[in-house]
Amino acid sequence: MLDSALQFILECDKLKAIERRSRPVGMSRRENSAEHSWSLALAAMTLGPAIDPTLDLLRVLKMLILHDIVEIDAGDTFCYADQTGKAEREQAAADRIFGMLPAERSAEFMALWHEFEAGNTPEASFANALDRVMPIIQNHANQGASWLENDVRAEQVLARAEFIRGPYPALMAHIEAAVASALEAGWLK
Repeated sequence: MLDSALQFILECDKLKAIERRSRPVGMSRRENSAEHSWSLALAAMTLGPAIDPTLDLLRVLKMLILHDIVEIDAGDTFCYADQTGKAEREQAAADRIFGMLPAERSAEFMALWHEFEAGNTPEASFANALDRVMPIIQNHANQGASWLENDVRAEQVLARAEFIRGPYPALMAHIEAAVASALEAGWLK
């Protein structure tokens, strides 16, 4: 048990090498997927109690820590790029990486990952909302750096975040204000 857990932890350390398109605030380099997961966990701990005090924050944190581990094998698929084959690549990665663990822990982590992907529980919905909000916050704080580099349009940002409107109207209002500001500044088309 201990050996397989330690091997899994070392394998997951590879997440630090997976580059995303977003940049940490105030930095010229791209963030890695492990940094992204940490930012989301911090956002959940900070925003969760104010947005929905009934959420099981430990469950949210587990999902946020696990949700991108599959990128070790599948890579980070840019959210505005073609998504063809992404689900299959990520499932194969989940099978391999979570399969390194003893059956009970593997099943728990796989279930949490699937819950996040489905987004149909309050905790998974909140985790997914944060996963959409953080890159917008980062891009806005970085004067649209990765939006400009990747020719991202306002409609794309708003469409990707649209599901947030119903359950989290305050977050959606923040996104809409950031997008409007970015359009005015010329950071989005």
